[in-house]
Amino acid sequence: MRMSSLTLPEQFRSPASSLRAADYPGLDEWREKTIGQHPQWAQHPDFTRCIEELSTVPPLVFAGEMDRLRDRLAQVANGEAFFLQGGDCAETFAGATADKISGRVRTLLQMAVVLTYGASMPVVKMGRMAGQFSKPRSSNEETRDGVTLPSFRGEMVNGFDFTEESRAHDPNRMLQGYHTSSATLNLIRAFTQGGFADLRRMHQWNMGFAANPAYARYESMAREIDHAVKFMAACGADFDALRTTEFFAGHEALLLDYERALTRIDSRTDLPYGTSAHFLWIGERTRDLDGAHVDLLSRLRNPIGVKLGPGTTGEDALRLIDTLDPDREPGRLTFITRMGAKNIREKLPPVIKAVQEAGAKPVWVTDPMHGNTVSLPSGYKTRRFDDVMDEVRGFFEVHRELGSFPGGIHVEMTGDDVAECLGGADPVDESAFAERYETLCDPRLNHMQSLEIAFLVAEYLSSQD
Repeated sequence: MRMSSLTLPEQFRSPASSLRAADYPGLDEWREKTIGQHPQWAQHPDFTRCIEELSTVPPLVFAGEMDRLRDRLAQVANGEAFFLQGGDCAETFAGATADKISGRVRTLLQMAVVLTYGASMPVVKMGRMAGQFSKPRSSNEETRDGVTLPSFRGEMVNGFDFTEESRAHDPNRMLQGYHTSSATLNLIRAFTQGGFADLRRMHQWNMGFAANPAYARYESMAREIDHAVKFMAACGADFDALRTTEFFAGHEALLLDYERALTRIDSRTDLPYGTSAHFLWIGERTRDLDGAHVDLLSRLRNPIGVKLGPGTTGEDALRLIDTLDPDREPGRLTFITRMGAKNIREKLPPVIKAVQEAGAKPVWVTDPMHGNTVSLPSGYKTRRFDDVMDEVRGFFEVHRELGSFPGGIHVEMTGDDVAECLGGADPVDESAFAERYETLCDPRLNHMQSLEIAFLVAEYLSSQD
């Protein structure tokens, strides 16, 4: 039985809110469909025990938080707010330390201050954090020196070390991922509600960034923000209210065993929510309309996203809307375009036009990272800062020409001083990779490159007023 995610037939409703996810109609139909990128662990002796445990642990996030995020994203869809999401390509368990988490959160909050000023509107802040422990791969296997083993799929599936034991798919890693995500979310909540996110603190850190001669072009905007902060203080602005901020968490819903096990029925509405994160997205490799990922997420009440690569057609987009957002609910669906700097100006317009003509209004976000990855002769994967920014510019140009709203930016970044992406005003070159290349998957913007992106986007947004 197929039905809208917004309603539950009367015979299934429970005034006592005792409905379990296992009893909810349709939640397991995905198991009968093609499951892309699926780990091979169903026969593992611990699989059933791990799934049963995940099915009973407390939710990581709550239905009311997801509803609030949907409201915020509805503002973005209407051109009344801007959406910023960033974080690691693939989180690691060892990287879930207080220093590294605070560095990522701090960088995102600094970016948000700049974007808020440039856009003259609120910024919805989301970490690509507390659950981004798995990655799709183009090949199931990897061969080195004549030895073939399963590809590394993120630490929630297997290990990075090239050994048979490490590369085995282990469902116990889902439990470790859950507990690491829980600790990460606890720390994020403490940071964003305990004064760490104070607007004045974020702004002072940005002033330090602009004081670097390499970023002198951004000093004038930093000083404008400084004047605005001082003006608010002179007017008696309630800075206590500006000491905290909303901060949401999202990840790619790649491991359906994990997402289904953490699905819970909301006691208020008897509707299913994926409680592993506020926001879940479907990747370019798993957005098959007849596939398992689209099926499961279509039945959850979370705000959801879909990555759209350069092969996306207008018809693809409309079918995704009909399947994932049949009621055209504001804030429900976000399209995250990842087409590459060379493709964005050609491939994006027909997709937007088709959606406009159908009267739909998803949130439009650019991911300027994934379409611009290159491999160097040295073997390193990298991205060039200029390519990343060119895709961002192309995204804004296309939306301006078509009269639609460029709603946000989604970047792979870190708060650390890594060297993984080439270029920037204080340029990273390949010689730095030997000592400062740390990612286990795709290259990330470092702290300073992330802030530079924010200032460049803010300049563009402010020029559109």
